[in-house]
Amino acid sequence: MAEKANQTYSSGPANTGYTRSDGESQLSSHELKRKKRIKLAIYIAIFVVFQIIVITIMSLTVLKVKTPKFRLGSNIGVQSFESDNETSVKFNTEIRIKNSANWGSYKFEASNVTFEHQGKTVGVIDIEKGKVGWLSTIKRSVEVSLNSSAITGSNLGSDVRLNCVGRLNGKVAIMFIMKKKKATNMNCTIAYDVKTTSVNSVDCK
Repeated sequence: MAEKANQTYSSGPANTGYTRSDGESQLSSHELKRKKRIKLAIYIAIFVVFQIIVITIMSLTVLKVKTPKFRLGSNIGVQSFESDNETSVKFNTEIRIKNSANWGSYKFEASNVTFEHQGKTVGVIDIEKGKVGWLSTIKRSVEVSLNSSAITGSNLGSDVRLNCVGRLNGKVAIMFIMKKKKATNMNCTIAYDVKTTSVNSVDCK
């Protein structure tokens, strides 16, 4: 009887040790799962922050739409000058449409440029519709013919100020994703010496 009792008593610790080992294994498994969830959450947070940074940079650079520039070329070649009862001036120059700040093309509608002297229109040139590629500039050669009694003999020997004004309406298409309307204005002043039949300066704002 004593031997049986001893055998029964000794079997207890062996069972207890087995149960404790199984519990530790379960705790270890839960701990590993918890660590994996934490790592996954950290990876997701890093990805979200990275995406926010990328979108912010794109919005401030690539996706930011800037107004194209509409200018008159600085090189103007005078072709002829006549002064009878009225002043007649012909010269050639360039119309420049600069889209070098946008990561997308600029498609503009047909328009015109008006030349004014002392508030009176002395000439008009037409601008055909077209398209400027992204980060680029197009130049169009034009011939301007001015003929108006507004430029009188009293101005001979002094600079004649010609104001050149125009407006282009169009859309900037960014990476085939978005289109935004953009209008650009020309506001240039030509200082023309009637006596020497030469252009002294071209100033565009």
